[in-house]
Amino acid sequence: MRDQEAIFKALADGTRRTLLDRLYEHDGQTLGQLCEHMHMTRQAVTQHLQQLEDADLVATFWRGREKLHFLNAVPLQRIYERWIRKFEIPRMHALHALKRRLEGDENE
Repeated sequence: MRDQEAIFKALADGTRRTLLDRLYEHDGQTLGQLCEHMHMTRQAVTQHLQQLEDADLVATFWRGREKLHFLNAVPLQRIYERWIRKFEIPRMHALHALKRRLEGDENE
């Protein structure tokens, strides 16, 4: 497993989150495609992509002379499992209990 600190550091920046969102919308983009709507230099976008690659959130594949960037959601799933999911379960139980009380079906 990659270092979770690198993942959190990569996710802490809004530009990198925007790049991940763009890859989620359309996976397998070139640097030029990713730069189209970014208000920064290609070099700056390249540096952000490098941090995403270092955190294993972006995978690359060469197709001829083009370097394609793909979203790797596996580290995000691991963070969800480790940090978020465990907090959802008690909340879901509480919501279910509230629903039963409001509907007058506490014997369920």
